[in-house]
Amino acid sequence: MPASQHASPKSDIEISQAATKRRIADVARERLGIAPENLEPYGHYKAKVSIDYIKTLKDRPNGKLILVSAITPTPAGEGKTTTTVGLTDALSHIGKKAMLCLREPSLGPSFGMKGGAAGGGYAQVIPMEDINLHFTGDFHAITSAHNLLAAMIDNHIYWGNALGLDSRRVAWRRVMDMNDRALREIVCSLGGVANGYPREAGFDITVASEVMAIFCLARDLDDLKHRLGNIIIGYTRERKPVRALDLKAHGAMTALLRDALAPNLVQTLEGTPAFVHGGPFANIAHGCNSVLATTTALKLSDYVVTEAGFGADLGGEKFIDIKCRKTGLAPDCVVLVATIRALKMHGGVKKEDLKSENLAALKSGMANLARHVENVQKFGLVPVVSINRFSADTPAEIELVQKACASLGVEALMADHWAMGGEGAAEVAKAVVRIADSGKSKLKLLYPDEMPLLEKIRTIAREIYRAKDISADKAVRDQLASFEAMGYGKLPVCIAKTQYSFSTNPDVKGAPTDHTISVREVRLSAGAEFVVAICGDIMTMPGLPKVPAADSIDVSPDGRIVGLF
Repeated sequence: MPASQHASPKSDIEISQAATKRRIADVARERLGIAPENLEPYGHYKAKVSIDYIKTLKDRPNGKLILVSAITPTPAGEGKTTTTVGLTDALSHIGKKAMLCLREPSLGPSFGMKGGAAGGGYAQVIPMEDINLHFTGDFHAITSAHNLLAAMIDNHIYWGNALGLDSRRVAWRRVMDMNDRALREIVCSLGGVANGYPREAGFDITVASEVMAIFCLARDLDDLKHRLGNIIIGYTRERKPVRALDLKAHGAMTALLRDALAPNLVQTLEGTPAFVHGGPFANIAHGCNSVLATTTALKLSDYVVTEAGFGADLGGEKFIDIKCRKTGLAPDCVVLVATIRALKMHGGVKKEDLKSENLAALKSGMANLARHVENVQKFGLVPVVSINRFSADTPAEIELVQKACASLGVEALMADHWAMGGEGAAEVAKAVVRIADSGKSKLKLLYPDEMPLLEKIRTIAREIYRAKDISADKAVRDQLASFEAMGYGKLPVCIAKTQYSFSTNPDVKGAPTDHTISVREVRLSAGAEFVVAICGDIMTMPGLPKVPAADSIDVSPDGRIVGLF
């Protein structure tokens, strides 16, 4: 929709609620060729696409895959999800058959500080309040499946512990989809013998659950059940692993997840179809929407736009080294999202001073964007830079960024999708089509499967973060060696670290070099089939800020959600 048709600026939720939504059955039939009988409607404007129908698509050719990533996040905001939505609408605007694949938002950030994940302005997926809150219940199903396994562990110990599980070595924590620092470390089973045997435990946020990771990497129900059964829940006194299948928990867990596994279909403000499905965080997990949604979209459209969480060093690297490695997917083009505001912040400008022109700081901050461009090129992929326009951007600043990108061999284009919708990102869409159709992107993984786990971590640290080395104490090295002895040495690694810096210090902006990445803990996700390396201070259960977003969220007298961004 042209900017001239837009009224005065509104909040995201007001724009969403004012939109004229099409029935999702009509969107599915007219834009994707999906008949109503192949949908499971959740009201009029959201639906799940039948798994049985998805199976019929296997012989169709794939469309082009576009990966949207970004520079290192700052409090100034980059608008990566907004760009993902706006770019997909722009592809439709220039006459291409396109759809997008996004992660589902977690309730934690929705009620905390970061906000939701449905885009913004006139580049949104709708209905945004549904998507940002309970949606179709997928996260509740994942939470329930995870906690069912936790309950069965303690129940097994209570009734005699036939598997010999050492209660000191139970590795399976509980989860909830909310930021709650009080639950990070707990003691469970207090209150006497009738409640079981007390032990130390804790909670992670649902998006950090291995069940979430499995859910997003599973190809079908059988693969889901197989992976759930392979979850290692703990160890015996002899250090032998005990798995979910040993408890016979994986069947019931699959039953809880059966309906959730079908991808969720919604639409953008401009009626472009969108899958919003699965949602692991990229700082503590692998940060990609579900494999099932992505592979299905590629059968239904000529161009599929998807995003990876946070910067290209986190979500982007994991999308390639975990998701692409496991599925054979390969991006045909990568879009790196940046703002002039955020680049100036990487150059040392305080948030309150970002509206003033500062070419020196912008030039310094360009080092961060340059690092991400170089990293994407290391994977054999061709990037294009999308600069999310803000009203304070000056012609001199825009020229500086475009010239600097040209010197890197990449095109930088201004995009105004927040204010103008798809029309505002049309030039970015044309550049993406040129690159995707050229076939110049040839995916190269960062490391081979056969590389030792510690060396995989070191390779990512050196090649992507530009660290001089990693540090890991004997306990961490011994744990990695034990994973290899158990037969898991060929798994990829998932780095859990701050999203705010290439280093493990969130306050270090720009493009630091010669720092050390400290690996303080490693965890085996045998079902998801990767090893998590926790680096620096990273929380798998966030806390709420002093003034959480929940303070402003309410329901109006007529039943509308208000205050949600």
